[in-house]
Amino acid sequence: MSVAVLRLGHRLVRDDRTTTHVALVSRAFGCKKIYMTQVDDSILGTIGKVCDHWGGSNEFDIEIIQDWKSLINSWKKNNGIIVHLTMYGLNIEKISLDFGEERNILIVIGASKVPREVYSIADMNIAVGNQPHSEIAALAIFLDRFYRGKELDYSFQNARMKIIPSSHGKRVKIRKLKKSS
Repeated sequence: MSVAVLRLGHRLVRDDRTTTHVALVSRAFGCKKIYMTQVDDSILGTIGKVCDHWGGSNEFDIEIIQDWKSLINSWKKNNGIIVHLTMYGLNIEKISLDFGEERNILIVIGASKVPREVYSIADMNIAVGNQPHSEIAALAIFLDRFYRGKELDYSFQNARMKIIPSSHGKRVKIRKLKKSS
């Protein structure tokens, strides 16, 4: 099973930080890929640096797409499930998140107004609450509930930096790069 995110839209400059955080949450909470319909090059650079330092260069990918409908249709053809996170959906507390281990999941979140068609194309419209809220929060809560907290223990391969948990202060272990001869 593979889990990926589709970020619909990106309002240039205004959404830079939000889109970056959507990608960071996607990576840290167990997604293998994020598809974006629009993105600023600085966001790609930021996520690339995070993967270089904290691991995940070979485990997390960003792909820019032109046609989100084709992506969704492709997932559906390949027995994938489309989950749209929206405050208008069914409350996450009242539904099962057991989609079957063999099914790939594409989580759709929007930046600005999501096209009405997404609501009908999605296999499930899920809400973490029925009040206005951040797509970053919705994504984090959904992934945490979906993975049942197991994603919090994930360790990325090839990390140059690793946090050593501490109740006081910051501790980071830095792996020295081997010099090539």
